[in-house]
Amino acid sequence: MRLEKIIWIRSDIAESHDDRKNIVTCALENNFIDIIVREDDKETFEKLGKFNAILVKDGKIRVDGREGEFISIEGKEDEEKALSLAEKTDYVYVSTKNWMVIPVENLIAAYQNSNTKLLVEVKDSDDMRLFFETLEVGVDGVVLNSTDKQNIFDLRKLADELMINTLELVSARITKIKSLGTGDRVCVDTCSILNVGEGMLIGSQSNGLFLVHSESVESEYVDTRPFRVNAGPVHSYILASSDKTRYLSDLKAGDEILAVNRKGSTRSVILGRVKVEKRPLILVEARYENKSFNIILQNAETIRLVSEGKPKSIVDLKEGDSILIWIDDKGRHFGMKVDESIIEK
Repeated sequence: MRLEKIIWIRSDIAESHDDRKNIVTCALENNFIDIIVREDDKETFEKLGKFNAILVKDGKIRVDGREGEFISIEGKEDEEKALSLAEKTDYVYVSTKNWMVIPVENLIAAYQNSNTKLLVEVKDSDDMRLFFETLEVGVDGVVLNSTDKQNIFDLRKLADELMINTLELVSARITKIKSLGTGDRVCVDTCSILNVGEGMLIGSQSNGLFLVHSESVESEYVDTRPFRVNAGPVHSYILASSDKTRYLSDLKAGDEILAVNRKGSTRSVILGRVKVEKRPLILVEARYENKSFNIILQNAETIRLVSEGKPKSIVDLKEGDSILIWIDDKGRHFGMKVDESIIEK
């Protein structure tokens, strides 16, 4: 899951070439790929890694074919100019020596319903948190203006913290377990190590997904593969973000999916491989309040759901056991939430 805010790192403010290079390297190592560079550094620094080189010169911004304006606010006239640019350019990046004299709330209000992205300059992660939370919606993005690499580390830590979302998982009661025939089963291999207690939300109905545990649990039959979730057949939904599902059949390397633990805490993981193989299947049906939900999984000992807070193999599950599921009250159209009546059985 990506943070729905923009973060730019300035490298162009450092005086020496080596210092500017170190800022770019540190930004890349911390997964910041929007970096302001000097025009004569661009070609050299692009050899350090793939990133979006942003140029700021004479008050104009150029980034990935789009344009913007940089305004240093020193008085009311500059503020009024910034307010007037909503809908007139792609980006407006504002800077000031003293944010206490700037009604940032007015800027946020002016840009909130526009297609122009409002970015403000910050010196550290405390500033970033403040401006992301101002008027609850916050600014669209921040630009770090600092030659201290520690501030880049701090921004990464805060960005990761802000990306953590918690879903409410509930206990559903198993009402049916039934062996099925063979089907096309999908294994999802990630570029991350998944912890014990962590898996993905998967199911046959988009409004009721089961926490399928990762293969991070020791087994006497096979080695652990803590990067893997044996997810289910090709028709199944998987939660890709807090508001979007995907079909397992559509997944491919490079996609991002939510990893979810038994407490509902989420994080985004990148898929490194998706394997589709024919395997024997099993149906698990569970009921929560007055609704029934089901999931189909490979019929194997290493596939686990989460019961009583612990991973439990499907071969050990029985009717009456409780398992963790996530309930959503919205239907889905092409994976997106919609306010309409949709029944899936």
